Amino acid sequence: MSAEVEPAKNGGSDEHVRCVRLPADRRTPAAARALVRSVLAEAGLSGLVNEALLLTTELTTNAVEHARTELDIEVAADETGLTVTVTDFASGPVEELVVGVRNDASEITEVAERGRGLLLVDHFASRWGTTYLPTGKGVWFRLDRPDVAPGPVEPRTAVAVPDTVGETTPSAAAMSELMQTTPDPYADDPLPEFAADLLTRLAEMVGAAGGVVRLDRGDGQSVQVLARYGRHPREGNELLRVPLAVHRPYAGELELDAAPSAYARPLAVLAAERLSLHLENDRLRRADIRRSAWLTFLAEASELLAQSLDVELTMALIPQLVVPRLGQWCAVHTTDEWGRLRLAAASHAEEAMLPQLHRVLRETGPDSIQARLREASRSAAQVPLGGPVEGFAVPLIARAQRLGTLAVGRHQRHRHDPDEVSVLEDVARRAALAIENARIHAERRRVAQTLQKSLLPPVLPVVEGIGFAAEYVPTGDDAEVGGDFYDVVPLPDGRWLVVIGDVSGKGVQAAAVTGLVRDVIRVLVGDGKPLPEVLIRLNETLVERGGGRYCTLALAAVGPGEDRQLEVSLHLAGHDRPVLLRGTGGAAFVGTGGTALGLLDSIATPTAEIPLAPGDALIFYTDGVTERRRGRELFGIERLRESAAPLAGYSADVVAARLRAAAIGFSVEPPRDDIAVLVLRNDAL
Repeated sequence: MSAEVEPAKNGGSDEHVRCVRLPADRRTPAAARALVRSVLAEAGLSGLVNEALLLTTELTTNAVEHARTELDIEVAADETGLTVTVTDFASGPVEELVVGVRNDASEITEVAERGRGLLLVDHFASRWGTTYLPTGKGVWFRLDRPDVAPGPVEPRTAVAVPDTVGETTPSAAAMSELMQTTPDPYADDPLPEFAADLLTRLAEMVGAAGGVVRLDRGDGQSVQVLARYGRHPREGNELLRVPLAVHRPYAGELELDAAPSAYARPLAVLAAERLSLHLENDRLRRADIRRSAWLTFLAEASELLAQSLDVELTMALIPQLVVPRLGQWCAVHTTDEWGRLRLAAASHAEEAMLPQLHRVLRETGPDSIQARLREASRSAAQVPLGGPVEGFAVPLIARAQRLGTLAVGRHQRHRHDPDEVSVLEDVARRAALAIENARIHAERRRVAQTLQKSLLPPVLPVVEGIGFAAEYVPTGDDAEVGGDFYDVVPLPDGRWLVVIGDVSGKGVQAAAVTGLVRDVIRVLVGDGKPLPEVLIRLNETLVERGGGRYCTLALAAVGPGEDRQLEVSLHLAGHDRPVLLRGTGGAAFVGTGGTALGLLDSIATPTAEIPLAPGDALIFYTDGVTERRRGRELFGIERLRESAAPLAGYSADVVAARLRAAAIGFSVEPPRDDIAVLVLRNDAL
């Protein structure tokens, strides 16, 4: 193979040239891409960035892998395009990287490193070639702007054809023209036209009466005629057949109805190799597009599955993702505690076939679909499904737990190819993880709700002449336990103790401290301890056993007074002051602030005596109300007082419900903190 001469640099003022030497390590391709990107930006050639970065990556990666020396990267851009030269310092030719070298990898998933770089260069570059220097060797490529006509292309390969006496050999110009035939890069499908042109030129050179190029892309559409020349080759004739050197799943051959000659087969082989090169480009391009589409599909599927934390919704979503893209039908079975499979969700591309699918999935017996599904679940391996619904089943396994099976029916027109099987197995893994996450979340939510209910009284007591009402809204995360609580406890002297508090933080630890505070208060007041002593002992308990958490608390002992009044003895331990709502109108904050519990060894909790006339109400609340956010704006204590003022004369239930609605309606976002409102009202007639 002869190398093309490197294009000369004009050195004009409109040319942007950068040269840099880079080490042979894994960071070199990224550095080279950055250099190319900067030159393209300076030259205003952003339309070439995708091809330029791809080819630069291929050449620098190949040089790093094979030469293992430092690299010189030269990038030159002018108004018409970009030229990139990658030079290493290793001795020897650019071996087995040139176009036409056959890749012997046999599996569809194999992509040989050797040869792919220049296959891509040959496909995308306007021109390219190799350079040989005393110190090393290199490869250059040129990318022209799409709106600029490419310059003439030098011959890349010299072809030797045996000379036979009495035979007319094709001219070097004809062979050069044959080898320079390239597909139109802007055509929707350039291969048929390119193959027809190549076949025509080959047939004219060797005097063939007819010819055909057949190709099977392995996509279920069997063998197709890619190009045809002249009459169809006659059956039984001595035909010249040359297989195309392509990777699986591609397969094909070039067939000529030509008289035997010394140069017919070499030229046919040469044309087949030329065609194979572009077919390989087509295979790689289609494989990349297909894999990119599958990666996008998996990313979107993962995002959809991750958004659902409901078990039933997650299982119903899985078949909708699979059908019809990955199969004609899909069914999800889950395993119960006895190991039995239960149909959780199913979907069919034809809705009318869904009842029949359900009947088949319910059938039992040694050869039934149920037996195959149980085998897949037990063996944790892929199991084929026979008639009447063909397909296969894969297990649903997450965190070493067997959750069930995912069964998928074959496509209507073809069987699943290896890529689709791999994608389905990946979908099964992601689906199993989503189901397990949804189950864990459901269990956490159930535990949180049970724990939260245990921290609140099931009902408030009904007391003649005193109205009690409460509203509680947990945080937006229903799987998290909050630290807000309230309680109404009878006192030994006949009065009632109203309690509302807020323990710092959320979660199980905060709930444990909340339960501790609630139980200590009930025990101490049940023993007849005065409220100041209750607060002191509770503070000592939190300092010793609270785990660094603190608690704000409001205690109010209420009992009957003179002239149908209620006498309230109020103690605040770091808690917000309650709102006194007069039955005759007006609202004001009452009480004196004290020290929060669990922070200091000693506390101060002043007592405030508040008389409640008939119709008066005392409104307690937690900071989830006042700190409710709408952007940067807080609900605040003043808005709370203003919202309470118009509620004078209403019952305790109405006051609590209206204040809850006002706080929730202040913002469209779910609450970030628990909201608790407790109302004590004098209901004396």
